[in-house]
Amino acid sequence: MAELLQKFDQAIALERDKKRFYLKDKRPLKFESIFGQVELKRNYYQDKKTGKYVYLLDQYLAFDGTKGVSPVVQDLAIELAVTGSSYRHADQTLERLLGYPVISHEGIRQQVLNTEIIQSDPVPVTGDVLFVEVDGLYTKSQEKNKKGRELKIASTHQGWEMNGKRTKLIDKRHFIHRDDAPFWEAFEDYLMTTHDYDPTKHELVINGDGASWITSCRDYLGKNVTFVIDRFHVARDVRHLLKNHPRYRSAKKKLNSYDWRGFMMELNSAVGTLEDEKKEEELEALIAQLSQYPKALGDYREKLKKKGIDTTGFRPMGSAEGTMSVFAKRLKYGRTWSNLGLDKFVDVFVALKDGHEIKTLQGILERTPGLEQADKPENPPKHFVEK
Repeated sequence: MAELLQKFDQAIALERDKKRFYLKDKRPLKFESIFGQVELKRNYYQDKKTGKYVYLLDQYLAFDGTKGVSPVVQDLAIELAVTGSSYRHADQTLERLLGYPVISHEGIRQQVLNTEIIQSDPVPVTGDVLFVEVDGLYTKSQEKNKKGRELKIASTHQGWEMNGKRTKLIDKRHFIHRDDAPFWEAFEDYLMTTHDYDPTKHELVINGDGASWITSCRDYLGKNVTFVIDRFHVARDVRHLLKNHPRYRSAKKKLNSYDWRGFMMELNSAVGTLEDEKKEEELEALIAQLSQYPKALGDYREKLKKKGIDTTGFRPMGSAEGTMSVFAKRLKYGRTWSNLGLDKFVDVFVALKDGHEIKTLQGILERTPGLEQADKPENPPKHFVEK
């Protein structure tokens, strides 16, 4: 690798604008790579136009040699930190993988903080329906006496396909609400920016629990919305309240068969028959909540059929809890966050899942004028040496 880099450094020296870039001397470059530590000397120039000193090799490769870590090791550290259990575990994993200490857990955290996400091209909507799973996730703050934040998260997909014996969601993407606009206004803007979504043409099937910010989708998004109450949460609440009750099996059966009228009748019939006063209050609260949208307990596919939509291959909704568990595994369980740390981490987490480009900010974001040839397709791309 050192030999290759020196050859590129020589080529740059010959092709540079000699009137602008004065060759001062050679200075050492030392960095950790997946092969081990790489050492060489490369040319050091003064830019007569700006007066600044630069390493044109580093500029050409979009690589800050002063950081001491190669781009591939940097990318690997970031991915291990986000998909693994902690920054410290990523540090230890890299050491086991490469056989020597590479970058500290604090160094990895700083790498995550210095990233920029490049959004992918808009996703074409191939059918009539977009499926949306929505839920909230509470995270703790690092600052004393300051409340944590609830992350409001929506995942979208375009249906299901079989992958062997497993079912896979088609074109799954994630939206994290951050701005001051109401959630559903921001989400619709997101859909129109990242998907070929037409609010007058495409139907949204939205699955979530009974939180008011979720059920307000019906008011914000209009008639092309079918709201589905998340059956995982309802089944969990019914099990908690009626597990040893004579009506539990019947209520469970009616819920599973999408008989929302029969299910609500079973819940109402159980009122006053529970021995626990607290559970009586919880049952009444559940009935009051579900009574606001009882049809959301029904089969959304039947509603779509009435609108003339072919529902062949459509499956029950309910991946919201699975999505939340993936986020919770890394964001909760005793962890605390600064606002910047949480935002950057979630951005990278979503980018890895959705296939967006992650740009690592290494202190050199702009190419030096006079090196435009580096942008031509026939020239080596960023990170070409190791990859």
